[in-house]
Parts: sequence; C-alpha cells; structure tokens
Amino acid sequence: MGWLAVVRHGEAGPGNPDSERRLTQRGEREAHAAGRWLAARPELQGAVVWASPYRRAQQTAQAVVDATRCELVTVDTITPDDDVDALVERLTALDVSRPLIIVSHMPLVGALAGRLVDGSPGAGIAFPTAGAALLEAEVWAAGCASLKAFVGPPYA
Repeated sequence: MGWLAVVRHGEAGPGNPDSERRLTQRGEREAHAAGRWLAARPELQGAVVWASPYRRAQQTAQAVVDATRCELVTVDTITPDDDVDALVERLTALDVSRPLIIVSHMPLVGALAGRLVDGSPGAGIAFPTAGAALLEAEVWAAGCASLKAFVGPPYA
C-alpha cells in the first residue's frame, strides 16, 4: 500500500501576478502546523514533497520539509489551473512504495483528492487553507484510494 498527502498552501495575501502571492502571517502559522501534523504521520516517513512553483506553495512546502526532513521537488504542472487528469496519469506511473506529499492549490488539490477517492470527473473536496488529505492506495488511479484523514487548521 502507498500513502499520499494532498496539501493546500497556507493563507496567502493579495497580489499580482498570482504566482508571486506570499503567505500571510496566519498562512505561515498554518503551513508550520500542517508540517508538524504531517511529520507526526509514520506512514509518511521518507516521503518526497512535490510543490507547485508558485511562491505561496513553495513557502508552505518549505515548512513541510523543515518539519518532515523530506526531499523537496518543484513540479511545474501542479499549479491552480493545471489538468488533474494529467496529474493522475503521472501518479499512476509511480511506484507507490515511497510516500508522496503534494503541496498545491485549489481547485487542483480538491479535484485530485476527489478523483483518486471517488473516481468520477466531477468529484472534489473543498480544502481549507493548509488543509491536508491523507490517502492510501495500491495504485494512484481514479477511484482507487481511501481517504484516511482530512484535517485543517487548527491542528489538534
């Protein structure tokens, strides 16, 4: 079985261009809390973190990496408007033995978690800022995952 955590970035302030928006102070606290929660999950030990190149996702991913001591990889194709089907196809080709944490944006994170759990194209989950869905599956394909936890700030 494999493990995947899908994480939305922390609260971001306004800005232009969208890709340069930064976390607010609250967003920074949210990102660090998410990182601590993820670090406490034994099933995510040794994970790799994929992060959107957008600044707010990179800031959130860095907080996750600081807490988990995982490797960070920037993935250009997980921005807010990227294709969830292409991402699912990429995930399907992965070896599930290594846990993965994806830090990205709405609507991509909601559509990805919904697709992996429910399988239908219209499925989605509403993520709060710095929300995290923990999924388990034998293969990362549409409808093949189980939602094991769904959390958001404040983390217990």
